[in-house]
Amino acid sequence: MPSPVPIVGGTGALGFGIALRLAREGVPVVIGSRVPERAREVVDRIRERVPDAQAEGVENADAAPRGPIVLLTVPFRAQSENLNNLREALREGQILVDATVPLAAAVSGKATRLLGVPQGSAGQQAQEMVPDGVEVVSALHTVSAATLADLDRPLDEDVLVAGDSREAKRAVAELVAQVPGLRPVDCGRLEVARMIEGLTPLLISVNARHKSHAGVKLTGLPAELW
Repeated sequence: MPSPVPIVGGTGALGFGIALRLAREGVPVVIGSRVPERAREVVDRIRERVPDAQAEGVENADAAPRGPIVLLTVPFRAQSENLNNLREALREGQILVDATVPLAAAVSGKATRLLGVPQGSAGQQAQEMVPDGVEVVSALHTVSAATLADLDRPLDEDVLVAGDSREAKRAVAELVAQVPGLRPVDCGRLEVARMIEGLTPLLISVNARHKSHAGVKLTGLPAELW
């Protein structure tokens, strides 16, 4: 049986969409929330769509230790608070997948404006905040939450992955690849997260203009990426 995938902030649109797609592929998911009742409500919504889903809803700190790969899918304004709260929950050897985007709209302003982060990116800020021995991998910034949640819509896009540990990136790639239509692409070290995160406001602008949910697809890559 696949290892459970904890999703911290799993009650948000992105976390729900990822959980839904993983659950349909038979991957157990643990929805985390500051309010356990909200997490359980999301689990009910998942089971409405995927009746045989292996899903559980708990408080964030209870969710985080439950699997080797933890997804963090919270707004930028909540990233630091959540990571501070998870200091005792995350353990050495785990991988934290940070999908945070430092959008001005997460604080105040327009969703197409990226905020400066002293560490260079939200991913690098996460790496600075997690306990020693926890590897941060930056990923899942460019996949539309609305598209993920629409199970009738096939996916055909790339997930850009950045991180300093090759083994951690490979583990995340294997998880992402379990969702049909998502192709993980290694983009380099964690410092590249700054550029990957910057694609989100670009896509927000494009999608608003064209009333679409476009993602990213790279061309000319070899058939074997990992």
